[in-house]
Formats: sequence, C-alpha cells, structure tokens
Amino acid sequence: MRHFPPRRIVCLTEETVETLYLLGEQHRIVGVSGYAVRPPQVRREKPRVSAFVSADIPKILALEPDLVLAFSDLQAGIVADLVRAGVDVHVFNQRDVAGILAMIRMLGALVGAAGRAAELAEGFEQRLAAIAATSHPSPRPRVYFEEWDEPLISGIGWVSELIEIAGGEDVFAGLGHCQAAKDRVVSADAVCEAKPEVILASWCGKKVVPARIKQRDGWSDIPAVRDNRIVEIKSSIILQPGPAALTDGLDAIVKALWG
Repeated sequence: MRHFPPRRIVCLTEETVETLYLLGEQHRIVGVSGYAVRPPQVRREKPRVSAFVSADIPKILALEPDLVLAFSDLQAGIVADLVRAGVDVHVFNQRDVAGILAMIRMLGALVGAAGRAAELAEGFEQRLAAIAATSHPSPRPRVYFEEWDEPLISGIGWVSELIEIAGGEDVFAGLGHCQAAKDRVVSADAVCEAKPEVILASWCGKKVVPARIKQRDGWSDIPAVRDNRIVEIKSSIILQPGPAALTDGLDAIVKALWG
C-alpha cells in the first residue's frame, strides 16, 4: 500500500538524510547509508543498509519502504534491483549548487514539507550570497582541489562553485561540469603548470597525506607546496551534494583561503 507523504523512507546517500533531519521529517527514515554521519545521532537512531555502490537489498526490503532515495548513475544497479522488487525509488542527480538547492526543494515536496524546504533552501541561498559578497584582497588565490590521488581527480561542479563563492579561483573550473570522475582526471604536469597557491584535498573517505603530495615529482616549485598551503577537507562535508557542503564545507574552504 502506497502512502503520501511516504511513511517509511530509506536513504542510500548522506545528503537526503541530513535534509530530512533539517526539515524535521527524520521520523520517516527507516534505513540509511553507512556513510551517514550528519546529524551525529543518525548513527545510533537509524539502521545502516548500504554503502555507496552496494546495498543489502533483503535488509532494505524487510524495512518495507514506501520510498527509497538514491543518487546518481553509480547507484543504478541498486535501483534496478529495488524497482524489480516493486519499490518506489527517486534518484537525484545534482552536481552543482543550483542542483543541491533544487534537491532540497524537491525532497520537501516528496514528504509534504514544501514550505519548510523552500525556507531552508532560501536560507542557504542567502548565506551563499553573503559569503560571495565578502570582500577579499586581490587577486583571488588560485586553488587546486584534489578529489582523489590515484589518478589525480579535480573537483566536481559544486566544489568548484564553492571555491569561487569563497573567494578563490579553481584552476580546473572548466572540468567542474564533468559528472564522471574519469572526465576530471588531470595530469601532474597540468597541476604544475596551473601553479595553484592553495591545494585543497579530500580523498573521498581516505585520509589525505600532505607529505605524499609534497613529494610528487616536480611539485616542489608549486606555490602551494612551497608555502605549505595544503589543506585537507573532510569528504563528509564537501563531497556529498547537500547541506553539509553549503555550510561546513564552504566554511572550511573560506578558512583555508583566508585563515
């Protein structure tokens, strides 16, 4: 039997979990991704049913969800299994700041909280605008964001935009629109030629080792390496396209650029 708003929701990624908590709709969540850590109580309140590209399908089905929320083509296999089992699934695919704000509004509509979702999104829009309007010395610092180290992968769309909002210049901004990580692979020589003054790194759940970055062939002359401006940003606050990136993630970039 289908219900509206859905009474039992499974979230396969972190950003929809955090959004539902911010909307006061967390009582609808019956299962979450193992990566969900925001807010902190989610780890003790909700059962974990998935990683990112794998999920415990029998466990999800046993929860009898009215709706499963997924993200991107990377979860297409999980989604196909659930659809075949007769489960309603909504797959989000936001890759930029506008997409994150649209996700918040759409998720609000899906759970009958469109008004609160609009207020939440508008609050984020105002925050982003205020930070973007902050004056900083010129020129903007040149920033290389490293999403992975083997191979080198530059920042996805929302990360690139947040660097600009924070007052920096993403040296690989042209790649930000590329959805697939393989299309954002850059060479070590390209990073050297870009001469970033700040290196931000978030190795997708793996601890960043600045010493390893410094030791790369030819990188000693990169201003960021020479001046020791290599900063790790935790993946949980920057690599999930939701509220975390617009708040703590953006704040971490601002701090890295301006202290």
